[in-house]
Amino acid sequence: MATPHIDAERGDFASVVLMPGDPLRATYIAERHLEDAHLVTNVRNVSGYTGSYKGLSVSVMASGMGVPSAAIYITELYRFYDVKTIIRVGTAGVFDPTLELRRVVAATECITNSSMPAQVFASEARLLTPTPALANMALRVATETGLDLATGKVFTTDIFYEPDEDLAARMAADGVLCVEMETAGLYALAAAEGGRALSLLTMSDHLSTGESLSLDERQTSLDQMIEFALAVVLADSQAIE
Repeated sequence: MATPHIDAERGDFASVVLMPGDPLRATYIAERHLEDAHLVTNVRNVSGYTGSYKGLSVSVMASGMGVPSAAIYITELYRFYDVKTIIRVGTAGVFDPTLELRRVVAATECITNSSMPAQVFASEARLLTPTPALANMALRVATETGLDLATGKVFTTDIFYEPDEDLAARMAADGVLCVEMETAGLYALAAAEGGRALSLLTMSDHLSTGESLSLDERQTSLDQMIEFALAVVLADSQAIE
């Protein structure tokens, strides 16, 4: 039962999907962090895999960049492949000057300049938030593992090359932690499709200072976030049982 964008059969995906933006990162996660991972789709080089983590079936599917791209894969996974939970694992640019690079943020609220959430919900105003049980589980696992997890509001933008030079300062003053390009789409579509969702983000670039992680530092930090996300998925599955 292929869709226009996913060449897989129903049952090929686990009920839980980790979703990076980069298709190459999806391959990396599958090969480095899952056991017995196998490719289930590769339409337009956007890769999806299913494997296992400590006995739990887990899939990885790339989203591409931005809400419009992510929305296609998120909708099809929830609607046609019986996926129940999607956890975004991505990177973000830092607004908050007190937030260190490498820090992992769980997005407990999202604001956006994308029009997609408003179109999904029509006239009904909705907060863009994660599934409470997943956010709470992330906090619990962070405490148990000693991860210094930050939580708070993030900004999903449709514009990578931002023309507003004052945006970062205004966002920091309003308590927005960081900026990325997919979380709003995930949270809106999870609500619309009856799915569960959480966005976890590694701070990779400081917009106020210009600091950024090197390639090696970025990979090490992402490994930490991915292991944390998998620990959250495992603990959540055990809690549901």
